[in-house]
Amino acid sequence: MPLTLLHNPSRGYIANDTLEIKAEVCVLTVTPPVKIQPARPTDSFDSYFTGLEELINASETNDNSVGSSSCSQNGASGAETPSLEEVEKAMQSLKECLSYLFKLNMKERLSEALSTLSSARTGLTLEQKVAVETFRANFNDFTSDFLTFEQDNAEFELHKLQKDQRLSAMKKCHETYILYKQLMDDLIKEEEEVKSRKDKLLSDWEILLVESEEAKSGYKDEQKKVAETEEKKRIAEERMSRSTPAWSNLKAQFC
Repeated sequence: MPLTLLHNPSRGYIANDTLEIKAEVCVLTVTPPVKIQPARPTDSFDSYFTGLEELINASETNDNSVGSSSCSQNGASGAETPSLEEVEKAMQSLKECLSYLFKLNMKERLSEALSTLSSARTGLTLEQKVAVETFRANFNDFTSDFLTFEQDNAEFELHKLQKDQRLSAMKKCHETYILYKQLMDDLIKEEEEVKSRKDKLLSDWEILLVESEEAKSGYKDEQKKVAETEEKKRIAEERMSRSTPAWSNLKAQFC
């Protein structure tokens, strides 16, 4: 605003030789920027292998729980002490199972034996005949269930073995990751040391540059002074050469 306009009484800016100025000041709150750490090249690896480690630990914990449960069940089933006769029967039954149960012709031989026994009129007690007839009536179901169990059990054992192999492979990968991480940390540490040495070397170069420039500037100054003093020396030598004969003559006359 021009001062002529401000001092104009008709404008009403000045009253009783007093000027009132009102100002509205707005202060905005400035939020300091949040310093975000840049992502490291290994962050994605760390995240993945952390999850892999949790999976390995969970798998081992689950396997240990299953093993403990199996041991408890086995202990409970063997709590009652069998008699000597039961032990002998169990041994004989086990021997027969090991000898015949897993042979390919087990079903045919068992069917033939049941057919013969069911047709027998002598040599069997009533209870034995009832047991044979009952078993023969459910023979197909028994053999089918048995074969299904054998197939499912074999498939279960196969997948269990493959699972253990995969778990072992995961453990090996995780161990390799730990090794790689240590190597990466060592490299980062070496890079920091190299960077520090590089910065120190650059700083020394800057100092050397200043010293070199001072030496260069001083050399040029002295070079000029040498040229100037050399000329003075030459003139002085010429003057001295002109004075030498007179000096020699004076010396010869009085010495």
